[in-house]
Amino acid sequence: MAPFPTRPKLSLSRLRDIGWSLWDPIGLLGPEQRWNEGDAQDFADEYDSYLIEAAGLLRRGAPDQEVVDLLVSRETVRMGAPLRTDTYERARSTVAAIKADKELWTNSV
Repeated sequence: MAPFPTRPKLSLSRLRDIGWSLWDPIGLLGPEQRWNEGDAQDFADEYDSYLIEAAGLLRRGAPDQEVVDLLVSRETVRMGAPLRTDTYERARSTVAAIKADKELWTNSV
């Protein structure tokens, strides 16, 4: 019997690095602040569900624009933030960075 294929594992810390540095839709971090330092650790998981959803869609081959639209919707509808001049650009940058990170997904158990 063939072994079950290993499910890829997501590096949450790498995904948070991307999301907090490029997206941070409600501006929780101050300038030069990181999600894993000081009192920011209290809200480090704030965007996890949205970023995990986006990364999973991209992993399964969803078109970039679909994931950009998802992030914009999460920001403006779910979080209630206003649409800003940089909303789509931040979402596009986040999608591009998720796709470009070759170490975001691993096959380790």
